[in-house]
Amino acid sequence: MEERYYDLIFIVRPATPEEEIKKILGVVEHTCAEKGGKVEKTEQWGTRKLAYRVAKHREGIYVHQEIRTTHGELIAELERRLRTQDAVIKYQTIRLDEDLKRQKKLSHKREKRAARRPRRSTAPAAAPEQATATS
Repeated sequence: MEERYYDLIFIVRPATPEEEIKKILGVVEHTCAEKGGKVEKTEQWGTRKLAYRVAKHREGIYVHQEIRTTHGELIAELERRLRTQDAVIKYQTIRLDEDLKRQKKLSHKREKRAARRPRRSTAPAAAPEQATATS
C-alpha cells in the first residue's frame, strides 16, 4: 500500500493551558499509532493573530504536525476527534504526497528536456583583434 503524507494544522483557544495542548497532541499521536500512521514532526507556532474571527476569537495557538500513513481513514478519524475537542477552534489537513508526485514529474520532464538540448562549449570564444590607428 502507498504511503501518504499530510500536514495537520489546528488552532486552539488562546487561553488554553499547555497541559491541554499536550493532551490534544497525545490524542493525535495515539490515534495515529492505533491506525498504523506516524507523526513525523510536531511544531507549536505559538499565539498568532487570526486572519478572521473564529468562534469569537481574534487569535489562537497554532500547532503543526506532519503525518505519514498508509490508511486514508486515519485522517477522517483525526478530524472527528479534533471536532470533539473543546479547545480546538479550527483545523485543516492537507495531503502533500500529490504535490510531491507532481513536483517529481515536473523535475523529471525538465531533466529530459535538458538532456535533449545540445551542449554549448564552456571555453570562451577568441576575441577579434583590434587594430589601433596611430597618426
